[in-house]
Amino acid sequence: MSFINFAAREINCKIVYYGPGLGGKTTNLQCIYDKTAGSHKGKMISLATETDRTLFFDFLPLDLGTVRGFRTRFHLYTVPGQVFYDASRKLILRGVDGVVFVADSQEERLDANLEALDNLAINLREHGYELQQIPYVLQLNKRDLPNSLPVETLKAQLTRRDEKVFEAVASQGVGVFETLKEVARQVLTELRKK
Repeated sequence: MSFINFAAREINCKIVYYGPGLGGKTTNLQCIYDKTAGSHKGKMISLATETDRTLFFDFLPLDLGTVRGFRTRFHLYTVPGQVFYDASRKLILRGVDGVVFVADSQEERLDANLEALDNLAINLREHGYELQQIPYVLQLNKRDLPNSLPVETLKAQLTRRDEKVFEAVASQGVGVFETLKEVARQVLTELRKK
């Protein structure tokens, strides 16, 4: 649920990067953060646990336009990858405006992708959202690895609706901004309807 800051004339939107552990969520955010001008981003915050971490920062993209005269500021979050951090995952999804599911393309990670995707749908429902309706993008990450499943196989297993699917190599910045731009576009489209 977007938050409007009338004093700053900004609409604050929350985008969560969700997926299995070590799938590339943090790498996506790190790439976006590193390539965003300092004057257009806040500080990156890392909340570390013993085996995983949650990252978040906000930024103000200039090329996405305004909504009713308000600039849009996006707050990007990652969730811990391991399912035993489910309470943290649920908390981070509270008030979400859009979701990027970062899937690990490696064959041996297919079950982890499916488990994380089912977990996402359950946790969204607990907050009153449906995966079928929320702005949502599927990113197939790690496309450069030799044990990556074919794109069509991954799409057949992981798509849950007619969502946009992007191939990515987040460690090289490939597909990262295309994914972000699409989920941001969907979030802004929803805002303009209100």
